[in-house]
Amino acid sequence: MQRYVNPTEAPPPQGGYSQAIEVSGASRLLFISGQIPVRPDGTVPSGFAAQCEQVWANLGACLRKAGLGFGDLVKVTTYLSDRRHTAENSRIRREVLGDHRPALTILIAGIYDEDWLLEIEAIAAAR
Repeated sequence: MQRYVNPTEAPPPQGGYSQAIEVSGASRLLFISGQIPVRPDGTVPSGFAAQCEQVWANLGACLRKAGLGFGDLVKVTTYLSDRRHTAENSRIRREVLGDHRPALTILIAGIYDEDWLLEIEAIAAAR
């Protein structure tokens, strides 16, 4: 259903993503709104690693509720509040996704709430 597309005529992916993913036979698409580093009780974890893990937990909860998993992700867009978080963000994403390599975009941007250090939105596809 998913095929990684990494053409030799383009630069190779540098770290846990694919240049593109081809999805065939999908009958379900899930568009996940930007997930924020807020726990279900409304509190915000302290520090980037804890916030990043919370965002992935929230994203995972959306996937599970739809009967999907991280392996169904085809596109992930991450918004970071500061470039200094890129290495830690990449490390945590790789821990969560394992060998799965969805298409990926990372932007350095102003985040809606100044206490939030990142936000992640995603698209998943399944049969």
